[in-house]
Amino acid sequence: MSAAVSGLRRRVSVLCPAGLTSQLQTSPPVRRPAAGRRTAHTQTADGNVQPLDGIRVLDLTRVLAGPFATMILGDLGAEVIKVERPGAGDDTRAWGPPFIASESVYYLSVNRNKKSIAVDLKNPRGAKIIQELSGVCDVLVENYLPGKLHQMGLGYEQLSRMNPQLIYCSISGYGQTGPQSQSPGYDSIASAVSGMMHITGPEDGDPVRPGVAMTDLATGLYAHGAIMAALLQRHKTGKGVHIDCNLLSSQVSCLSHVAANYLNAGKEARRWGTAHESIVPYQGFKTKDGHVVVAAGNDKQFVKVCQVLELMELTEEPNYKTNKLRVQHRRALLHTLSQRFLQENTADWLRRFEGSGVPVGPINSIQEVFSTPQVKHNGLIQEMNHPTAGRITVPGPAVRFSGFSPSRPTPPPLIGQHTAQVLRDTLSYSDDIIKALLESRAVTQNDVS
Repeated sequence: MSAAVSGLRRRVSVLCPAGLTSQLQTSPPVRRPAAGRRTAHTQTADGNVQPLDGIRVLDLTRVLAGPFATMILGDLGAEVIKVERPGAGDDTRAWGPPFIASESVYYLSVNRNKKSIAVDLKNPRGAKIIQELSGVCDVLVENYLPGKLHQMGLGYEQLSRMNPQLIYCSISGYGQTGPQSQSPGYDSIASAVSGMMHITGPEDGDPVRPGVAMTDLATGLYAHGAIMAALLQRHKTGKGVHIDCNLLSSQVSCLSHVAANYLNAGKEARRWGTAHESIVPYQGFKTKDGHVVVAAGNDKQFVKVCQVLELMELTEEPNYKTNKLRVQHRRALLHTLSQRFLQENTADWLRRFEGSGVPVGPINSIQEVFSTPQVKHNGLIQEMNHPTAGRITVPGPAVRFSGFSPSRPTPPPLIGQHTAQVLRDTLSYSDDIIKALLESRAVTQNDVS
């Protein structure tokens, strides 16, 4: 008996009911070509090779930070296998309205270019499937409470013994260790604890939650970058690594100069609305019909602002000669500027500032954002055909590369849409084994009609 067949029979004995196990011991199972770790690069007719083609990602995340990170990896060509709970799936599948057919738009926004398998991790057979998948994957991303997957035999130490090259990225609220490590991580809570809410909102108003979950999104970006770095390190060392990525650390690091102001000068931060603490004028101004943001980052640009506003007398005012002085006397200056901006429409001001060298822009509604020619030119409107929702549109990838173009995106999957496919093609399970797993409810399959 070959080692491969012996190993397969040991796997079957764990996964299959006793009757089927004995049957398969007397009749060798149908073998399918083992996919294993992908190494070949798929090249399109135009020579387009994706940077992460050949990389397989096992995605045990849900909600936003993790799915956002793995979607970016999928955009770059990685094969992403999304593991979901049978029945409910990713939490965001229920986050609505709005829904398109039965699909939550929230879920659709961050789950393109993925395959979905529905596996019950509490079922020993389900946990065994994840162990085997981790053996043929390059990257595993998870956002369970620290220690939870270890209890299921799916922790980094356990899986790295089976696959020393595995890059295991854990996303949590506060980190894998420490006094708050067992606290659940939510964007709004981490945004508050990290100080982000403290510095966000009207100058004289209450703290405000940012309009999108910036702490989650920043963590997803950090996770994506860390995984890319780990892949490069593995290329040099041949070894995988455990990545500890969390909401608190991501947001605190993004406090940037606000944090440095306190750490170096003991200066507590405050809310400034649309204004900038250290630059004047650098904020939004109300116009006759909307708002416009002006960012005069130096003294020459301030003079240009005064020219456009026809307020050249301000350039002769001693209190406004330098940015430092303008910051000290901001209230009087901003009052004068605000009164002038109210006298004309936003479009008129944009025309006046055109060619001045001063950065300006309107505060757009979301409708106006996606009507902007530059947004369309940058490919930020991406359309796909979803199996149940029909034609859907989501924000496209933010980055362009000269050496390749993103492949045609695949729509966000249904729960368990690819369960049988992954078991068959990636783990070489026979149809009988897959049938037994489906009957045991360790996995479920969504057959798209």
